[in-house]
Amino acid sequence: MTFEVIVAGGGPAGAVAALVLARAGRRVLLVDKGTGGPASSPFRIGETLLPAARPLLHDLGLWPEFATGPHLRCVGTYASWGSKQLHGRSHLHDPHGHGWHLDRTRFDAFLRSAAGTAGAELRRAEAVPHLTHVGDRRVLIRGDGRLEEVRCDWVVDATGRRAVIGRRRGRRRKQDRLMAVFALFGRRLPGHRTEDAELRTLVEAVPGGWWYTARVPAGRLVAYLTDADLTDSALRTAEGFLDAIGTTRHVRIRLDGYDPAHAPAPRWTAAHGLRLSPAAGPGWIAAGDAALAFDPLSSQGILTALHTGARAGRTVDLCLSGETAALADYSLFLQRITDAYERHHAETYGQEQRWPEHPFWERRQQAP
Repeated sequence: MTFEVIVAGGGPAGAVAALVLARAGRRVLLVDKGTGGPASSPFRIGETLLPAARPLLHDLGLWPEFATGPHLRCVGTYASWGSKQLHGRSHLHDPHGHGWHLDRTRFDAFLRSAAGTAGAELRRAEAVPHLTHVGDRRVLIRGDGRLEEVRCDWVVDATGRRAVIGRRRGRRRKQDRLMAVFALFGRRLPGHRTEDAELRTLVEAVPGGWWYTARVPAGRLVAYLTDADLTDSALRTAEGFLDAIGTTRHVRIRLDGYDPAHAPAPRWTAAHGLRLSPAAGPGWIAAGDAALAFDPLSSQGILTALHTGARAGRTVDLCLSGETAALADYSLFLQRITDAYERHHAETYGQEQRWPEHPFWERRQQAP
């Protein structure tokens, strides 16, 4: 069967793109390794959804079901940034209300299910990098231990930072060398009576980078952000990660009541800003982290994935109807997001002046 659109990647961007296209009556194939449901996917970092997502979820018709999901409210942030003292910022006066700390595996599965209900075909598989000739668009997918070549008119690359399709058609620009080292603490100490009821994200700057911690449905997430060449090898062990947490002023307090004997080995993932240029061309378009990946300090990753996924879906639908100028509009849309992000990124890092000679902070003060 020939599809009008193949969406590669079933995270928020890909699932929403497939949802929009299926509702527009397009024949859509969504391929993703995680289509087996929440139980088939491990814990994923990237859990904060800002209040501004609420109107978009309403517009997509997803709000009623999302609102009954297992996610926790996020009512604001505390930050030790530019000062050793904590400063609070509440969502109390946000016109959209509070944000959320998501159960990411369930959230992603919820979006994929919505796309399937709308008519998209879901397949547990992954896109494989594959060069094609102009006018002969094919996507090579791997699933159930076999390779299959599927023809289509358009491809949406929503494969995250890997950008398995877009990286062969555009140039990727890295912002820096930021890495995240993270662990999920889920086991409470026996007999500890106090529940972990803190619903704000906590951010704490330190000489070599910054930490954050957030309460999520599965427990408490703790992450350390630093540059890849500045990481300490001790952070690869549970003991080393706990020792590093112990040097913090505020983050360590949030782990009160969690059993250190069951501390998990930390995991590592890329967290640098990344941009694909161009992010679209004849027959293909990138969305989510494949097009724009942000420093986690912005907390905008999931929100941007939802917006770019929806916009990419609408853009492809217009192009299939002959309105090819929609590609240029999509590029301008991404440029506006990038400009706002880069201004905010520079301003925020510029507020921390306590360690100007440490490589991590010196690099960000000198960044354009």
